[in-house]
Amino acid sequence: MSDDTIRAGKYVGLTYTIFDEQENIVEQHDMPIGFVYGSDTELIGGMDKAVAGRRAGDQVEVEVPPEQGFGDHDPSLTFTDDIENVPPQFLQVGAEVQMQNDAGESRSFFVTRIAHGKVTIDGNHP
Repeated sequence: MSDDTIRAGKYVGLTYTIFDEQENIVEQHDMPIGFVYGSDTELIGGMDKAVAGRRAGDQVEVEVPPEQGFGDHDPSLTFTDDIENVPPQFLQVGAEVQMQNDAGESRSFFVTRIAHGKVTIDGNHP
């Protein structure tokens, strides 16, 4: 077994790109995230298991089903409102909006669309 083979106890650094079903990039990390392989650290969608036996520099493609990732899209977390009801600092696609539910729990929503006098925000993970 080569010294650069990923196995228990090895420190691993990953960069990754997440694509949606239409092959659009929804998240990209060019700076490595690190973990010790075989430790209690679990990465989303089994990315940690996908690198088992690989070598430094290998590229691995992992398809992550919603239940192993961020869950299915929840339409109740998408809202559209008239543009005049939205503060100016949020009138940009990609702007982050913090909202609270009745229990006082915060959640990040993102402006996903501005069109025809309406603003759409979405609390689902891209």
